[in-house]
Amino acid sequence: MSAMTTMPLREWTVDDLDDLPDDGLRYELVDGVLLVSAAPSDTHQLALTNLVVLMATACPLPMRTLVAPVDVRLSSTRQLQPDLTVFPALDLTSVRPRALPLLVVEVLSPSTRVVDRTLRRQVFQDAGIPSYWLVDPFEPSLTVLELVDGAYVEVAVVTGEQRHDATVPFPVQIVPADLVR
Repeated sequence: MSAMTTMPLREWTVDDLDDLPDDGLRYELVDGVLLVSAAPSDTHQLALTNLVVLMATACPLPMRTLVAPVDVRLSSTRQLQPDLTVFPALDLTSVRPRALPLLVVEVLSPSTRVVDRTLRRQVFQDAGIPSYWLVDPFEPSLTVLELVDGAYVEVAVVTGEQRHDATVPFPVQIVPADLVR
């Protein structure tokens, strides 16, 4: 017999997330609403792994590149776990990074594509996170958004073998097709 976890209908806070089971699901929070998503596909993970290696290698100290799950607490009712996050200098003794990220990256999945392009984009923009990247591993592409006067502006879209020479938050070259090889 298997056990079933039930979640009461109510407004959630980030403190409630600490009490949820460690069951392989991703638990996030937007305006008191619990978002639950399953483990990503192998294609998603390949692209993310290759991007993490690339970013971590190029990331200068004291910045740090971290891979999910890393809680990004934006308020008492907003917490997300981007696939990849670049932070300024971190207090590595703390349980969760407390600084606002310089960059958040989402690797698109068929089940999260719409949420990543709309809801997450809005939440990260509202929080004032300077850069938001979207990586599509299924049709290899990179969309780069940067915060300008409080709103994300698309500053680059590269596909396939095209190269993006990022300068924010640090210099790094990204070829979308390389992320899925």
